[in-house]
Amino acid sequence: MRTRPLKVALLGCGVVGSEVARIMTTHADDLAARIGAPVELAGVAVRRPSKVREGIDSALITTDATALVERGDIDVVVEVIGGIEPARTLITTAFENGASVVSANKALLAEDGAALHAAAEKYGRDLYYEAAVAGAIPLVRPLRESLAGDKVNRVLGIVNGTTNFILDKMDTSGAGYSEALDEATALGYAEADPTADVEGFDAAAKAAILAGIAFHTRVKIGDVHREGITEVTAADIASARRMGCTVKLLAICERAADGASVTARVHPAMIPLSHPLASVREAYNAVFVEAEAAGQLMFYGPGAGGSPTASAVLGDLVAVCRNKLGEATGPGESAYTRLPVSPMGEVVTRYHISLDVADKPGVLAQVATVFAEQGVSIDTVRQQGKDGEASLVVVTHRAPDAALSGTVEALRKLDTVRGVASIMRVEGE
Repeated sequence: MRTRPLKVALLGCGVVGSEVARIMTTHADDLAARIGAPVELAGVAVRRPSKVREGIDSALITTDATALVERGDIDVVVEVIGGIEPARTLITTAFENGASVVSANKALLAEDGAALHAAAEKYGRDLYYEAAVAGAIPLVRPLRESLAGDKVNRVLGIVNGTTNFILDKMDTSGAGYSEALDEATALGYAEADPTADVEGFDAAAKAAILAGIAFHTRVKIGDVHREGITEVTAADIASARRMGCTVKLLAICERAADGASVTARVHPAMIPLSHPLASVREAYNAVFVEAEAAGQLMFYGPGAGGSPTASAVLGDLVAVCRNKLGEATGPGESAYTRLPVSPMGEVVTRYHISLDVADKPGVLAQVATVFAEQGVSIDTVRQQGKDGEASLVVVTHRAPDAALSGTVEALRKLDTVRGVASIMRVEGE
């Protein structure tokens, strides 16, 4: 074993960063044995140096992150500060000064991953980011390495624990969205500002990263169709139950049947209770990967939190340190296919549409005519009426999303349709 330690700089010491530092200290001997050399925490960049950080030598604390990554003796930089800047500049500076990087920054990777990979390749460094997608769940490395010889056609999953907790509580307790969000906040599953989670931004960033790796093409967060869960109601959850379904916020990345394009989308969807994803409870994540040779693979576990995310960071740290010792680098960006990302309107989906209609003869015929004119086939219809008012629930067969959107707009113009109570896609069959 080499006795000279590999030096690690830690950028950020919040929930995840502090746990990374703790594990590096308490498991130092095991990490050294697995790597083949000891690892040493050489500096920790923070914004508030006065805060007490248990177990971390105060002499390591600095507010000058740039000076830390420019030192020249740092072997690996662990970036867990998040956001676009200064993270992007610090990572690039780390590459320029001889360090490889382990990051948990999904937003940056989804926005500018291609440029970061290019910088890593230019300077012969590693860029690892297992923790950016699904917390402790090993997903990036299986896609980049274990399935490198296979053809991945679809990635489907729950990649945000906050939204899964909220939807699960709405389903199991009958709570409304606001009530479930309050509980998630009280338990620490939701941030004080939950926008990134509940509006789907977090899941969209993860979908972009997964699609890029799975399909060997470049996908940015702006390519991902995004819908959050703020409009999901208790009535939607109840409708799903009547269909033998539950509602989940899904990230779906697919290769087109002809292989000429890909799609990436995040939105709430009804999935059958028989589907394995339907049983994913509380703040857990689960992802299905469908590959030609391997078939269906499911990855399940805690997708967030200090310890789970730190586990993924440390796994990457070990891999990068091993590469350093071997004077090698791991796999970089693979974007050789250069496949275009199709817009959401071209995606083929199913819809569950609930309409408030007049309770009189001929309404169903008018509605069916609209679907026929838009080229959308109806799978099932359920109608209930009372005191001149009625609800009409239509579930469609698969059709281009643009045709389904056009159908909804045409339905709204009917005099007999008082309103569209809810619209939701149906997936997972």
